[in-house]
Amino acid sequence: MFRLIIRFIVSALVIMFVGFLLPGFAVLGFGQALLAAIVIALLGFIIENLMGEKVSPQNRGVVGFVTAAVVIYVAQFIVPAMRVSILGALLAALVIGIIDAFVPTELR
Repeated sequence: MFRLIIRFIVSALVIMFVGFLLPGFAVLGFGQALLAAIVIALLGFIIENLMGEKVSPQNRGVVGFVTAAVVIYVAQFIVPAMRVSILGALLAALVIGIIDAFVPTELR
């Protein structure tokens, strides 16, 4: 349970960093970033269960990248203070993928 809490805190910090770094991607405050991390994780889990592991961002393929961008874009409709453009979602998926390679937020 503690590892799960740490995972979401790290994910929220990454989302806040990406929001600061990229145009077209905005999240207001840590609470909203934490909510965004939870929503993105749940949407990713649902899509991965429906479509199989080949759409998982961990596979690092083009399909996983596009799926991650779509999940990030759709999350803005659930998280009230999150605003993402299509380009912002694509850039965020790229930056989050690069950060995840060095600071994994996935429990392994």
